[in-house]
Amino acid sequence: MRLGRTVNILFTLMLASLLMGGSSLPPGDKTERVRAFTRNIEFDYIAWTLDALQIKLGEVALGTADYLSQAAQRQQVLDYLDLVVKIQEDEAQLAEFYANPNIPDPQLATEPLRKKLDGLYVRRAQLGPLAESVLQGQLSHVAAQIGLTLGGQPLPPVMYHSTPLPRALIVSPRDTIRQDNNISISPDLTIDQQVALEQRVDKTLNVSSLVVDIGGIGTYPTMVMQTSDLNWMAEVISHEWVHNFLTMRPLGLNYESSPELRTINETVASIAGKEIGRALMLAYYPELAPPPPPEVQPEATPPPAAAAEPPAFDFRAEMHTTRVTVDKLLAEGKIDEAESYMEQRRLFLWDNGYHIRKINQAYFAFYGAYADQPGGAAGEDPVGAAVRLLRAQSGTLAEFIKRISWMTSFEELRKAVNR
Repeated sequence: MRLGRTVNILFTLMLASLLMGGSSLPPGDKTERVRAFTRNIEFDYIAWTLDALQIKLGEVALGTADYLSQAAQRQQVLDYLDLVVKIQEDEAQLAEFYANPNIPDPQLATEPLRKKLDGLYVRRAQLGPLAESVLQGQLSHVAAQIGLTLGGQPLPPVMYHSTPLPRALIVSPRDTIRQDNNISISPDLTIDQQVALEQRVDKTLNVSSLVVDIGGIGTYPTMVMQTSDLNWMAEVISHEWVHNFLTMRPLGLNYESSPELRTINETVASIAGKEIGRALMLAYYPELAPPPPPEVQPEATPPPAAAAEPPAFDFRAEMHTTRVTVDKLLAEGKIDEAESYMEQRRLFLWDNGYHIRKINQAYFAFYGAYADQPGGAAGEDPVGAAVRLLRAQSGTLAEFIKRISWMTSFEELRKAVNR
């Protein structure tokens, strides 16, 4: 245990120094042109990392979780999630007060509620690090069972921190779908400020941009959005740790080398995050784990004919259709037609219950990289399909990750699945 903590601390400091050293590298000209609009609102990763490291190293030094039984560790996580639910409910009530036109002085009216929230925030600061330490240990144990450790120790050690996440400004050319820029900006930007930023960037640089919310970031420690959904949290913690794992290998080191490698990285992390997250839930919180997808049982005789019902709305299929059509229009040089079509489709999706603020080239450039399932925003991009095929051809998740993590091109992946 003492050796594990020492490795944890040393690895943390090593990665932190690498992160801060790399942050001083000058960006390319394209990024600089975009940063002319974002420089004053960009997220401060160095300050966040130093703060997170202080919290993490303090918890490692105390080792509180090591002295708790497995049942007590479980309860710490569940108590923390209950606290998050209370905070989210009170924050929603606070927002409602300020939105209510019948309350002339919301500042005065919400004073008791804000005092209550201040107390809950203090409690969260006390419970959060211990709950995170427990989940880190549980994920480390699952990673060892899966076969993704070295000498029983995950490398890098699992380390995350829940926090308000920055938003990301995604920039794509208008004539093709390609992520040219992904700039982290303040989480405090209001929706009207986000829209104004997109409009300025689009008009000045003749590009397609979009501010998106994100659930996690593969820094070290990784950043994970605060949530009361333990299934989602287990998946995202696992997803971001897989990014850390890949960063120590060629696939992760070449994340920014090409759009194909970015899609491979994100698809691998999405596939692995779901599998590892589910394994964690089954091992420690089985009563909260989602049921497995139902198996289709063959019927001896066909059922009697029933009245035809309209098919259920399939968001992934509709988004796939949208992406394929947009790719075709852009390939033909019909940029204005493609943009008009995307807005028509957005309104169609809105009418069917999917309230998406904007669908443009930047939307597909960002969401299309997460191709762990067929269809959807990836369209006919063959990269995600190849990653999924390699996973299907691999006996275990560890075999799949270890094999693909050493690849440095889509061509290498394509040869592997064809072999």
